[in-house]
Amino acid sequence: MEMTEKGGGGGDLSPPETIPEEPSPPETIPEEPSPPETILEEPEPQETTPALKKEDKDASAESASETPRKISFTKKKRSTKKKGRFSVKIAEPSDTDHTASSGADSGKESEDGSSSPLKKAMRKVSTPMKGRFHVKTLREKPHRPSRVSSVENGEMSPGLDLEASFDQAAKNQMTVEALPKLAYYRNQETKSAIARQRPTLRELHAPKYDLISISLTPTMTHREIMEIQHETLENEEDVDVEAGEKKDAVEVEKFGWIKGVLVRCLLNIWGVMLFLRLTWIVGQAGIVYTVVIVLMSTVVTTLTSLSMSAICTNGEVKGGGAYYMISRSLGPEFGGSIGLIFSLANAIAVAMYVVGFAETVRDIMVDHGVSMVDPSNDVRIIGEITVVLLLGVTLVGMSWEAKAQIGLLVILLISMANMIIGMLIPPSNAQEAQGFVGFEGYMNEGPTFVTNIGPDFRGETFFSCFSIFFPAATGILAGANISGDLKDAQEAIPKGTLLAIAITSAVYAGLAILIGACLTRETTGSLDDLLAGNLTSACKDVTCEYGLLNDFGVAELISAYGPIVYAGIFAATLSSALASLVSAPKVFQALCKDKIFPKTEFFAKGVGPSDDPKRAFVLAFVIAVAFIAIGELNAIAPLISNFFLMSYALINFSCFSASLAKSPGWRPAFKYYNMWVALVSATMCVGVMFLINWWAAVVTIALVTSLYMYVKHTKPEINWGSSTQAYIYKQALSATHKLNNIPAHVKTFRPQVLVLSGLPECRPALVHFCSHLTRSASLLLCGNVIIGEAPDHAEQILSSAQEDWLATQKIKAFPGSVTAPTLRKGVQSLLQLGGVGKIRPNTVIMGYKNNWQEDSHEAVDDYVGIIHDTFDIEYGLCILRIAERFDVSSALSSGSQPDKDEPGKNAPDVQDPVKPLMQIDNVIKSMSKFQSKMPKGTIDVWWLQDDGGLTLLVPHLLTHKSIWEKCQLRVFAGGSQDDLGREKLELAQMLSKFRIPTDEVEILEDLNKKPQSDTMRQFEELLEPWKLDTENGETHEKFPWKVTPEEIESNKEKTKRHLRVWDLLHHHSESANLIVITLPMPRVGTVSPYMYMCWLEMLSKDLPPMMLMRGNQTSVLTYYS
Repeated sequence: MEMTEKGGGGGDLSPPETIPEEPSPPETIPEEPSPPETILEEPEPQETTPALKKEDKDASAESASETPRKISFTKKKRSTKKKGRFSVKIAEPSDTDHTASSGADSGKESEDGSSSPLKKAMRKVSTPMKGRFHVKTLREKPHRPSRVSSVENGEMSPGLDLEASFDQAAKNQMTVEALPKLAYYRNQETKSAIARQRPTLRELHAPKYDLISISLTPTMTHREIMEIQHETLENEEDVDVEAGEKKDAVEVEKFGWIKGVLVRCLLNIWGVMLFLRLTWIVGQAGIVYTVVIVLMSTVVTTLTSLSMSAICTNGEVKGGGAYYMISRSLGPEFGGSIGLIFSLANAIAVAMYVVGFAETVRDIMVDHGVSMVDPSNDVRIIGEITVVLLLGVTLVGMSWEAKAQIGLLVILLISMANMIIGMLIPPSNAQEAQGFVGFEGYMNEGPTFVTNIGPDFRGETFFSCFSIFFPAATGILAGANISGDLKDAQEAIPKGTLLAIAITSAVYAGLAILIGACLTRETTGSLDDLLAGNLTSACKDVTCEYGLLNDFGVAELISAYGPIVYAGIFAATLSSALASLVSAPKVFQALCKDKIFPKTEFFAKGVGPSDDPKRAFVLAFVIAVAFIAIGELNAIAPLISNFFLMSYALINFSCFSASLAKSPGWRPAFKYYNMWVALVSATMCVGVMFLINWWAAVVTIALVTSLYMYVKHTKPEINWGSSTQAYIYKQALSATHKLNNIPAHVKTFRPQVLVLSGLPECRPALVHFCSHLTRSASLLLCGNVIIGEAPDHAEQILSSAQEDWLATQKIKAFPGSVTAPTLRKGVQSLLQLGGVGKIRPNTVIMGYKNNWQEDSHEAVDDYVGIIHDTFDIEYGLCILRIAERFDVSSALSSGSQPDKDEPGKNAPDVQDPVKPLMQIDNVIKSMSKFQSKMPKGTIDVWWLQDDGGLTLLVPHLLTHKSIWEKCQLRVFAGGSQDDLGREKLELAQMLSKFRIPTDEVEILEDLNKKPQSDTMRQFEELLEPWKLDTENGETHEKFPWKVTPEEIESNKEKTKRHLRVWDLLHHHSESANLIVITLPMPRVGTVSPYMYMCWLEMLSKDLPPMMLMRGNQTSVLTYYS
């Protein structure tokens, strides 16, 4: 659609093209008006859902020229089984039939009325959709899909949604309002479900909306139309609305809370720690401290799980796990940074777990005298083969991977049961010699359990033991990482994760107690020492190789069948590797879909009904292979643990932040959380990071910070309604309330500008100049007055085009639009209601009215009236004039040379509709004005009257902008010729006290001299058309806008002064970059609009850019500290 009214303040939208509606034949039943014949367009065969595709939206502007097939509904004889049956006729339009058909035509019966015409027509029109209709309205702009209008009482009724409104219209007293349904609350960009759209407020409220091709059928009532539409939905095939696909389509396998979360978390928490490190920790820390370590780890993971449960029950959780939860809560900056390092950490963890598996296999081979190359390369070979096999499992599908995980869990449980059963079997002498003494064993110091109660640190501390154990607890996100593959993530993640933590913590604590009760800390392993009773005491003289402190493979010693322990180690390492190989691609795919980082969309593509990220699988495989080949993974193991801990910290902080912001959207179904507990938990996670490894913690924080700053700098076009946004609003509101209670002070004054720009893009030079003044540190409100009534311009008022243009230009300003019958009344509304509290304008800036000589006297009265209104409300005022003129709206609309402006439709700088077109070079100059550095020069301040200091403060603020930094201030003031030196010194001292640096100070001693005769002549010629011609019978009553002889005489001295100032301006400031001069005061009842405009014209014509400025006579400068 084209703008019929250009410019800033105006800008009316022309009414949409409508298709003429033929009159309805007379109604026979008044209470049931004639319904329409609805024209439905046959959908394309390839469409399977009623959602409007992107290409359909792009082509919707061309739909008015297309000729759709039409379906005429006519009433059929009522059936005994079903009332309200209708036959359907498909009418092929003629070449000229682009509008509604006549009532007679629409009333014809279907030729094939004997064979279920409705169902037959439905199948013919939309066979692939099985009864669904795809409706396109005939209008130029892109529109919302599946929307059709009907006729009530001969007029257009609001649009009906064929997807949801038909079936409920009859239930809801034939209204088109929608019943509450979940489909209306879905994200409109979702790809996993059909997002329906309820009727808009405008469709429900307005008497007429966008017209579509319809025809009136005199035999049908509105209720009968509703019944047909309801019957249409009844004839549809079963469609799974939640998935947007037919039920007979391929079902995507989703996991419940046991298989999807519990099993995965158990396998990741029960890692190799269970077999290789738990016994060593018991030997170092003792039974009590080991249980404390387990409980501390449990506290951290449980609190994190509570926060995670709150987040994931506060709305539907899509794929991406921790990344999805953090990004939707804290925004893309935190989410993107943690998502990237979390994906990388999982990919590297695959290599770590596979290397652990490969080392175990290598040790078994060495014990049996088997070797492929050498010990180091054997690990690499076994590892590469293993990761290839794991990749094959993942590529087959998530269902096979889940089955493999269950099998590994069974092996792991058997291994643990094997250990517990072995502890109950009395040990042999050889086992006792190696430290396994059973539950009734005694050492020299007493019973084994009592001996192992306390700690016996050998080069370690409590926190070093804790840092070694805690990585075993970092598997709580294993289930959340595949959130997109869960049937109900909101239920599965809290239940499965918390239960897994409880089970694993109980097992770890129980095994620690059992191990401490039946194993000694160190023994020599000699049977002679066993018989002599000095198994442990002999270790003081010799180096012992057995016991909890020295033998990492003691788990095999206490097992009922030793080799099963190796099976447990294999199950633990392979399950963790498999889980990480699945988690990394899933999280990275979700990250790539959001397009936070460039060049990552390639890995967002999924394959198959479950959208498996096979490309990301291959990427994770390549990373794992590379790190397996490099080796030395122990050095980066602390870094990976810190990556996981940073994720936990941010999950807790997300919960805290969302609770602190108190957003109405924060309504988690999980109630067992507390914002302060979440904050403490986040702090604990960061503390644990430094306990594990301080340098790894520093590197992790540095990486997250760097990625955060990068995403914040790139500003991806994403809006997830994060808690950060809610908190910013809360802070802004709180600060505004506080500011409102603080009395104003001269030292805190700053110009808060209301610029009468109209649409900002129509006066770019004016808006850019004002942005220099506010310096992004003060309020800038761009006022736009739309001439007309609000209902006629609702779309323009609600448009975000102004915000988009300001953002593109990097101008920090707020646009504000009002509708009014006249320009002056609109500006009055802006003056009275602009801003909130203390954050409201105190200075008005507007462009000079260049066309005042050709425009109507009403427009001139409005322009000068705005000046009066500004002073009445005690605002400062600035009128800015440039030679090129500000308004470029006509050039923007025509695409070449500027067109005529509509008078009175914009903010003040309204161009004349009859004057010659602006030259295109002037348009280019105007559009680029004040956007590049000003050349070296001066800003001349003509401070002729004291207005409170605003005339001096504004140019000083401009010099702090980089564009004006090469410009020096020169100050001119009036004075007497008698004591010129003293007055100049006083002015310089005053400026010095105000701390306003100036390059030059001048006192104008000849300010009161008469102007030049040529200047007087120009003024007389300028004023002549506006003088009241009494000789020809003109009276002030008939021509109230004209200047009377009495007014000319009473303002004679003021006129001469203004003309003298113009002479001096040409003498002193003709080469200045900017002139700032005191604005003449238009005293009410003394100076008429045309006299005042003549003054402004003479003061500002044929000069550099000029600001005519007047403060509100209140001090804005002070020399006090």
